[in-house]
Amino acid sequence: MATPPDDRTGFAPDDDAPIPYMARTREYYAAIGYTTPYRWAHYVEAPFQPLRKPLAQSRITIITTAAPFDPDKGDQGPGAKYNGAAKFYSVYDGDTSKPHDLRISHVAYDRVHTSAEDPGTWFPLPQLRRLAAENRIGEVAPRFFGAPTNRSHRVTIETDAPEILARCQADRVDAAVLVPNCPVCHQTASLVARHLEANGIPTVVMGCAKDIVEHAAVPRFLFSDFPLGNSAGKPHDVASQAFTFELALRVLETAPSAQTTVQSTWRWSADPAWKRDYNNIAALSTEELARRRREFDAEKEIARSLRETAA
Repeated sequence: MATPPDDRTGFAPDDDAPIPYMARTREYYAAIGYTTPYRWAHYVEAPFQPLRKPLAQSRITIITTAAPFDPDKGDQGPGAKYNGAAKFYSVYDGDTSKPHDLRISHVAYDRVHTSAEDPGTWFPLPQLRRLAAENRIGEVAPRFFGAPTNRSHRVTIETDAPEILARCQADRVDAAVLVPNCPVCHQTASLVARHLEANGIPTVVMGCAKDIVEHAAVPRFLFSDFPLGNSAGKPHDVASQAFTFELALRVLETAPSAQTTVQSTWRWSADPAWKRDYNNIAALSTEELARRRREFDAEKEIARSLRETAA
């Protein structure tokens, strides 16, 4: 049901504001029985590295939290349930000159309002290639990089971010576009962006979780008020994806200082009621919360086994 604006004032509905993902996530896990609140990464200042050369001369890479498709790891297709078996635990890279099948079944994107059918919404390599062909950027870096979605701040800061930096430096990357998907993905991307920026590589985060990214204090952030999993634009909407990526590059090029946030003008829907649903315990029964606890515990055990196997 649509939520109309106040007829007398013309104000937007109260729902029409960015989703408070940190609060929702904290309340959700408390409701399913986890009593120790997760501590989100929080900084009040951010490093900032201006572009050292014009965008039209710069070598750009993409950093993603999407996972390479592995047919041996269960359902990873459109609409798949959360699939912890598909997670990856080490930084990976891929040849940007080749096609890649990356999926997001391993993370908590918004499965109510989107179904992960169009990889253009989470992996904008086609847009980067297009802009290189149009001479809007200097060139596409030879590799893109996968950042593990890690709940451990220490592992992201001390292991994953330095590894991504080293690979970017090896490829002589001039700037990086980071594209997260789930709530923790947004934290991961923010911590990686901070590390790259502190070591001389300009960045821009494209994301949908405004509170998480700004809490971590990133250099540049393009906020799209879309369901999680759509940081690079609306599904099956090339115009939206093109606009979103081009706006991200404008933010990269023109941000005057650290902690610059720009909000995209594109809207997911005229009715903002979709924002009520993500991890909203008020909409979940006791039975549903208990079911989700069982499911979460089972997924944790799978992930633990996979981490031990990988080690």
